[in-house]
Amino acid sequence: MIPAAPADFRSGFVALIGRPNVGKSTLLNRLLGEKIAITSPVAQTTRHAIRGVLTRPTSQIIFIDTPGIHKPRHKLGEALVNTARQTMAQVDVVVFVADGSEPTGAGDRLIATTLLPVAPVVLVLNKLDCTSLDYSASYHELWPEPPLTFRLSAQRGDGLGEFLTGLEQQLPLGPYYYPPDSLTDQTERLLCAEFIREQILLATQEEVPHAVAVGIEAMEELSRLTRIRAVIYVERDSQKGILIGKGGERLKGISTQARLAMEEMLQTKVYLEVFVKVAAHWRQNPRLLKELYPQ
Repeated sequence: MIPAAPADFRSGFVALIGRPNVGKSTLLNRLLGEKIAITSPVAQTTRHAIRGVLTRPTSQIIFIDTPGIHKPRHKLGEALVNTARQTMAQVDVVVFVADGSEPTGAGDRLIATTLLPVAPVVLVLNKLDCTSLDYSASYHELWPEPPLTFRLSAQRGDGLGEFLTGLEQQLPLGPYYYPPDSLTDQTERLLCAEFIREQILLATQEEVPHAVAVGIEAMEELSRLTRIRAVIYVERDSQKGILIGKGGERLKGISTQARLAMEEMLQTKVYLEVFVKVAAHWRQNPRLLKELYPQ
């Protein structure tokens, strides 16, 4: 049930925008206290606009974690950047997450230019745990007037209280959009597919992670067990061999770790079948992209 909100209650939608691998998904998971977005050291880990709901006594903030904005090199990249740009146009506040352990770069300048027509913007300089230097002035030069700025560490949790208090004040007065106990509106199918892809990102390197997509073909909930059939798409036979590994050991390890994450989320035993299929140039295939990453 969605209760009526007090007269002074604030609520709204907040987009997390930034370059790839600046810690947007880590920040979202830290804010919610639960893992709803996958993370890895690989850039462009996020491919969907993931919604996370944070309900506080005085507010409800719906965070939308977006794919990192970058210069696309294929249709998948174009779709990811379009997702981020479309999200910016539909929210109450844009949080620009940057790597605060280094000065601003060309990618940050590109994003800042995109954000100029968008208001209000809150700047978050993440990775405070990686530096003792304050690069705020470098980022403030990107705007005619510096935005509200917070320095924090999504990894350690430093500075999150101040950030949430300041962000809440940027939101309009409004209702509960979701029941107070909600964490996300993502489907279990999508989250299960993402758990598999996360383990692929952690287990492989170089070209394989970016050439991988995961789809859930079947998901059957039984009384004490959930059966899941998943397909991992790659672009070449060599990538299929890397994923499967010698004697199937790598794929077995990926499946085991993903299954454990699924069981924790679903709170039931999971029987997981994972297959690897070669779909040449799938990142340039509009039909498959629409199926795997619907806008």
